[in-house]
Amino acid sequence: MKELAESIFKRFPGEAQHAICTAAQAVKRYFTFTNKWDLEQSPYALGFEGEIAWEENPGNDPEFVWQFNRHRFFMCLGQAYQMTGEERYAACLAELLTDWIKRVPLTAEHENKAWRSLEAGFRGEYWTKAVSYIKDSPAFTHEVRRLYESSLLTHAGYLEKKHSQYKYISNWGVIENHGLFEIGAEIRKFDREKGEYYCNLALEHLDQAVKIQFMRDGVHWEQSPMYHCEVVRCLLDVMILAKREGIFVPGGIKEGVEKALYAMAAWKKPDGHMFMGGDSDDLDMAECFVLGAYYFKDGVLKFAAGGEMEYEAAFFLGLEGIRTYEGLERKEPGFLSKALADSGHFYLRSGWDEKANLLHFSCGTLGAGHGHSDKLHVDLVLGGRDILVDAGRYTYTMEGGRARFKDPTAHNTSILDGEFFTVCKDSWECSKLSQPGNTAFYFTDQYEYVQGGHLGYMDKGVFFNRRIIHIKPDIYVIADEMYGAGRHCYETFFHFSEKGKINLQGSTAKYRDSQGEADIFFLSEKLSRGTARIENVKSEISRHYNNKSGNSCLSVRQEGEGFTSIFTVLSPGSVESCEKIPVSSALKGITYEPKQAEALRLLTKQGEYILILCHEEVNSPTDLVCAGGCTGFPLCGLLLIPSTERAGLLPTLRQNLSLYS
Repeated sequence: MKELAESIFKRFPGEAQHAICTAAQAVKRYFTFTNKWDLEQSPYALGFEGEIAWEENPGNDPEFVWQFNRHRFFMCLGQAYQMTGEERYAACLAELLTDWIKRVPLTAEHENKAWRSLEAGFRGEYWTKAVSYIKDSPAFTHEVRRLYESSLLTHAGYLEKKHSQYKYISNWGVIENHGLFEIGAEIRKFDREKGEYYCNLALEHLDQAVKIQFMRDGVHWEQSPMYHCEVVRCLLDVMILAKREGIFVPGGIKEGVEKALYAMAAWKKPDGHMFMGGDSDDLDMAECFVLGAYYFKDGVLKFAAGGEMEYEAAFFLGLEGIRTYEGLERKEPGFLSKALADSGHFYLRSGWDEKANLLHFSCGTLGAGHGHSDKLHVDLVLGGRDILVDAGRYTYTMEGGRARFKDPTAHNTSILDGEFFTVCKDSWECSKLSQPGNTAFYFTDQYEYVQGGHLGYMDKGVFFNRRIIHIKPDIYVIADEMYGAGRHCYETFFHFSEKGKINLQGSTAKYRDSQGEADIFFLSEKLSRGTARIENVKSEISRHYNNKSGNSCLSVRQEGEGFTSIFTVLSPGSVESCEKIPVSSALKGITYEPKQAEALRLLTKQGEYILILCHEEVNSPTDLVCAGGCTGFPLCGLLLIPSTERAGLLPTLRQNLSLYS
């Protein structure tokens, strides 16, 4: 352990110093929650001169009490002891552990606070790992060990009692049974029969939970990347510990985790972070990939991890595990873009490098309380940096502004007549849901296409549909179609990274940050007629729990009778100009109305693109559609005319691409 700790201290100076700082604060009875895997980080800090009030709540947010009683900082104390050799850290851990056990018993008074079952599950991991770091210290006396082992038995019995059908579908079930397995493995050392009973019970529950909680595409049903990662991390922890202890793990758990890891690889941003969908923070996913690569001996997962070992994983895997991981050969995934259709997530990727482009389109179920009202939402990364973003989660309390971050107005989607397609009832439940549908996707070497819709406004007689065309490598066209009768007001939102600013001029906008620019063009019949307007509106983004800042947001508001549409074109300066052009029939000699078919002409540095979208089925009985010299039978057709032809020279390439939905 000493050799491992010395290696980690040198290799991860930033993380090591953060752990030592957290431990030094705990020695002084001062507690903060800023660790990467503190699920609810907090700006509040607690300091005590006398007895520790374990259920103190300085910010009137119960999440603080629960976070405090998970005891994640116990691990920092143990790690600091190993990395520095200073006994004060081991002594503090032993003192805090015994103080909590003696003063916070399992009673009705504490059950909904310090003894909530989820916290008991977290402690199963944090306690056992922390104690493993100080077990050879003089501070870990026989009396401390006796209290510790007794409390482990209490925790195990409590977690067994609290199990229910609900735990099979909730992330709580995985986190709690992960803790139960860790506790069982520890109990095996002093009571083998009881320890094996709890390990097997936890694995039985986890096997069922994995089969229920993960969709066929590998995505956790709660539709929150952060909780997906936490569940996967817990399961990998169990799998690796079981392998180490010689305990059999059901194949269903392994299969589910492997699929979940590959889903994560598909949604990994060029900077290695996850998208902030649902209740998610802006987190690096590398640790999960490191553990997955080690367990499955998988070079693709090592590639997804970025190749390097991670701080917490190094402490868990040990020197031999580090050597095994580093001996794996990195392998680039055999895919770029990916359709995770069961969960309704689509990823259009230009490459795997740090400067790649990546668009994420969401059209799936809400999930659960951790899901947000984000149907038809789009995230966009250009050149490796965020352009269009999700607002994040910020808080779990309604009075703190939770609804502002969950509502459709916090996402890059549209609303009707100022009403929401999903309506929050409180922090976790909704009084109105919206059924997703009409999803389709098609990937080629030259362009990619996805679409999706929802029934959230069918009580108003309106169907929302969004199509996205990615002209490789960096042009993105978003076509919003609103089908309905009567007159309505439609509002579409575009939230931009807080690292840049928006300059709006007429129906075009330019996003600028320290690394470059991006152009946004808006085109619709309503804009040309003056019955639509684009304006800057106030917006906020939260990259971490309890932390927020202002960011730029554009609102496109238009009124329309019957069918209404709008096109949005985004690129990093690749599009010089774009305009709407008429669509005609090749055989009937008529020009279609905009509600039937529309076309865009995109002029770029490489050439000219003609994009035709048919909003209705117009080719009857036998016909072709035409626009800008492009002829075909498409729902979405593309024509590339290179710059040589535009300049009047002999064409070198002319290709008509048709897409059928």
